[in-house]
Amino acid sequence: MLELTILGFLHEEPLHGYELKERITALSGHVRPVSDGALYPAINRLTAAGLLEQRTEPGAGAAPRRVLSLTPAGRDRLRARLRDPKPVEITDSTRFNTFLAFLRHLEDPAAQTAVLQRRLDFLQTPASFFYADGKPVRAEEADDLFRRGLLTVARATGTAEKAWLSSAIAELTGPPGAPASRT
Repeated sequence: MLELTILGFLHEEPLHGYELKERITALSGHVRPVSDGALYPAINRLTAAGLLEQRTEPGAGAAPRRVLSLTPAGRDRLRARLRDPKPVEITDSTRFNTFLAFLRHLEDPAAQTAVLQRRLDFLQTPASFFYADGKPVRAEEADDLFRRGLLTVARATGTAEKAWLSSAIAELTGPPGAPASRT
């Protein structure tokens, strides 16, 4: 996911490494913090692969700063990643939210719709954090206050996400016979 976030943020504008780290932290750092030991080697790998360019410019203080920007190959890689997420990138909420943050860069409404539909299909499959006799336990069936709370919040979140996904898919596909809308 680090590659996706780097490519996604640099698709929007060139950034200094520190600025990039701050944006990544704001998006997902509360769940998955990014360290310099992970970020800078990833930047170096993407640069070596021809997906990023680096240039040096004077810093606000004495030290020069590296400005990172996306190459055309980097834009292509980002679009390819967005077009074909791995199953875990659909099923894991945090990973999917990262995809959602950059899905607008995939400019084809049909491809955007396909990604959203995969997530909606996943969410419509009955599931729970807890099972009894092989069946998902619903909030009303949980035997303690805390599990009831977890299941109640998960249901509300899932209901809201499914409603939004359905609405977004309808907006992207438009009425029958109408051209798909652009994001």
